[in-house]
Amino acid sequence: MDSLLSWYASTPLTMWDVADVVVVAVIIYESLLLIRGTRAMQMAFGSALLVGLYFFSIAAPLQTVNWLIRNLIGYVVFAAIVLFQNDIRRALAHFGRTPFVRAFSWAENDDETIEEVVTAAAQLADRKTGALIVIEREIGLRNYIESGIPLDANVTHDLLVSVFQTSGPLHDGAVIIQENRVAAASCFLPLTVSLAKGSDLGTRHRAAIGLTEENDAVAVVVSEETGRISLATEGQLARGLTAETLRVRLNTLVLQRKTGRRARPRP
Repeated sequence: MDSLLSWYASTPLTMWDVADVVVVAVIIYESLLLIRGTRAMQMAFGSALLVGLYFFSIAAPLQTVNWLIRNLIGYVVFAAIVLFQNDIRRALAHFGRTPFVRAFSWAENDDETIEEVVTAAAQLADRKTGALIVIEREIGLRNYIESGIPLDANVTHDLLVSVFQTSGPLHDGAVIIQENRVAAASCFLPLTVSLAKGSDLGTRHRAAIGLTEENDAVAVVVSEETGRISLATEGQLARGLTAETLRVRLNTLVLQRKTGRRARPRP
């Protein structure tokens, strides 16, 4: 105990040491979350047992066991890469979606998200299929996301169109897009209480206005009766938009506000 205290006294603790411990702790925690409930958890237990056996063979000493582990460890690593390549790919994809990494690719992902939303809105309008798609901006929508069915999926027009098919279980309510991911579907939104704004509108349009009255989100609405596309922001509803007009307005409201740059023109 005295030797430990003397070592601690001779080695001052710096902010870099704290940061080093925090980074390692986060990596270990995220890794355990990823492998929980998968085959990789069994591999982790086996690896921990093998490491413990290795150090025990040194202390015992068990020369044969030590020699066997030292010669097999290289082959075990290659075998783990081959057997758990899907889990490794999933782990890398998970780390690629962390906020720190996403900060370098937000602009490109925003472009793709907007294009997918515009394409989905155009297809739904042609079919006169009602839809309500909300895009989160600076103010979080966690309360509304938790009211729906979590999806955490890539934003694609095929997914958005399929969600709002009347034969599906998720067509009622709104789809919420958060950080270029479809966070949830079938979400309940507050309806506007202003009679002047919602007297002649359906539930989807009133919900879009009601949500944007409370925060800075934008909501794309497709009318089930007329097939017209509308865009709600700051409690106001712009109706009768074309796909190109919707693209321009979303670029202004979402892309330029976040990145401060001009949107790239679409061919």
